[in-house]
This record gives sequence, structure tokens and C-alpha cells, in this order.
Amino acid sequence: MKDLLETIVSPLVDHKDQMEITEQRRGNQTILNLRLAQEDMGRVIGKGGKRATAIRVIMKAKAFQERRRVTINIGE
Repeated sequence: MKDLLETIVSPLVDHKDQMEITEQRRGNQTILNLRLAQEDMGRVIGKGGKRATAIRVIMKAKAFQERRRVTINIGE
């Protein structure tokens, strides 16, 4: 799951060296924490949060295939 999120987000950011993704698994729940440079936050979240919503939909579809639940936290 972490690799898929990195594949989706990586082309959107300018400061790849400051991008950090951590993954925590608890039972069938996966929590992905995405940390970005402040300058990249707007590009990843998108206007009105549309891009962040789209990323979450893709990740939830992948989680459903694996019979898991996923939560994505985006922050600095």
C-alpha cells in the first residue's frame, strides 16, 4: 500500500527528498501518514481537496482488493 501511495504522489511533488510515508498496520486496518514540504501540500491536496479525495478513493479500492481498511493522513 505504501508503494502505491508513493507512486501516485511522487510525480506531484517538487521536494521528493522531504516526502515521507509511514505505514502502520493494526489487524485489517492500515494507516498511511504522508508528510510533505509545505510547498507541495497544495499540489497534493488539490483545489477543494479534490486530488486528495481521488488519492483516497484509489487507495480504498486497493485496500478493498486486499480486504483491508485504509486511512491516509496528509500533513507537514
